[in-house]
Amino acid sequence: MSDLVRGPRIAIIGGGIGGLAAAGFLYRAGLTATVYEQAPALTEVGAGLVVAPNAARLLRRLGVMEPFLRLAVPLEWGWEFRRWTDGSVLSVEQLSGVCERLYGEQTYTVHRADLLDSLRAAVPAEWIRLGTKCTAVHVDPDSAFLRFADGSSIEADIVIGADGVHSVVRAALAEPTPPEYSGICAFRTTLPAHTAPAFARRPAQTLWLGPGRHFVHYPIAGGQAVNVVAFAPAGDYTDESWSATATTEEFHAEFAGWDRRVTDLIAAGGTPGRWALLDRAPLRHWSRGRVTLLGDAAHPMFPFFAQGAAQSIEDAAVLARSLAESPDAPEQALKRYESARVDRTTRLQQVSRARRDINHLPDGPEQQARDTALAASDPLVSNGWIYGHDAEEALAS
Repeated sequence: MSDLVRGPRIAIIGGGIGGLAAAGFLYRAGLTATVYEQAPALTEVGAGLVVAPNAARLLRRLGVMEPFLRLAVPLEWGWEFRRWTDGSVLSVEQLSGVCERLYGEQTYTVHRADLLDSLRAAVPAEWIRLGTKCTAVHVDPDSAFLRFADGSSIEADIVIGADGVHSVVRAALAEPTPPEYSGICAFRTTLPAHTAPAFARRPAQTLWLGPGRHFVHYPIAGGQAVNVVAFAPAGDYTDESWSATATTEEFHAEFAGWDRRVTDLIAAGGTPGRWALLDRAPLRHWSRGRVTLLGDAAHPMFPFFAQGAAQSIEDAAVLARSLAESPDAPEQALKRYESARVDRTTRLQQVSRARRDINHLPDGPEQQARDTALAASDPLVSNGWIYGHDAEEALAS
């Protein structure tokens, strides 16, 4: 970091969605930061994600909607629940027109890499240091010290840990606790739209619910690809790696007997990724002194409400605003940020965990009651506490 820069020296560990969002919002707020990313290039592993109105409005304020919209897919239908055996519709929410009226923004699906590129447009290129892996964090009363794998070290006034579920920064703040085995694994794949059944190319987020499993698909990459992610019993599989793979045969075996449209999508996809979902208890505190966390480093959550990336973006906006309002009192600013975020993210962690059991009910009375409740509900309205939330306004109140 340059000695000519005014304001606190801010180090962001991690150049994923949360880290770049934090850098972008800090730049917007008139502060300066350096992003330290261990990878040699800024890329996002994984596939698609949902950008709901609570995140979309923040992207608009950040000034990145133009690049974002080039490859994002505006959804016309969301939370389209279908029965596993025959695809009968259990519930569907109409998004087109309604979402904008209720929450001021549309809901989109996007490839993670395309969202990352959009966020990068908001960050000065000279702020990003690639191939720089943080290995340790030491906190003193007046500063923090970071050590890197190449033997170098730096001193910073503020450290933001945006380094994911295996966060090095988190280990410096909280007592290490092993994650709990969830018993669920996820399969993921993307396929070119021209190879996907027409059913899967619709601008809809579709969820098929069945005993012990559920299956999700939606278009991404400007409609040129289809994202597939499915959840099934993990057995003894415990690898929490986005780079691990399974075979198409293994994927197909988990959903044998499901509606032909599901098995056709599996057959059309390439080699699927596979990772175990590990559960982590919510943190009640994720800031200490001049060091804080955001995104998955602070509150990893199951993807069943499609809010992981959105909460990272909300964190980034609130953190930047809090620091901009109190640049000379970083400890108070970080605590204020934490206080504004912890209850909301904890609630989302909890409801996401509960959705696992609801989605995977075996056929029978409980499943029938769930399906009846789905038919009577409107997720767009019942989830208003998620979509209508304005993270920056909540900090100001």
